Amino acid sequence: MARKSPGALRAQSRLAGRSGGKTSPIDGLSSRANAAIVRLQLRHPKIGSVATALTSYRRAIWRSGRWLELLGDCPCPSCDPVGQRGILEGAMRRLPPAARRELRRVVDALDEEFLRKTLPDPRAAELNAWDAQAWWRHRLRGR
Repeated sequence: MARKSPGALRAQSRLAGRSGGKTSPIDGLSSRANAAIVRLQLRHPKIGSVATALTSYRRAIWRSGRWLELLGDCPCPSCDPVGQRGILEGAMRRLPPAARRELRRVVDALDEEFLRKTLPDPRAAELNAWDAQAWWRHRLRGR
């Protein structure tokens, strides 16, 4: 019976590992940062897809007009910018410093727009401990 060579087996396993994740690279990040994100998602699958979260967060912020429209109105989690921002924060906490800086730079620009399109919640001090940990949960829609 014919056997595969060790080099063929290594190549096959590398290709299987690449196609298994099916993650698209994030625009604005280096290949090293994208690789760090893929490794993070493999080690911590509960985090979710960072690329999908960033795309959804970006879409929710830029699609809305003067005020952020999709805080609590849409039942699907992909339209909720607060949930997507939480996924991004979880990823940024676990990434290595260089990749964290790159992702933070991309997210900071979106955060500025998020802050501009929302208002501070005057009842934020009354929130439970989980809500109080994240500033993006202390915001209200403009209307």
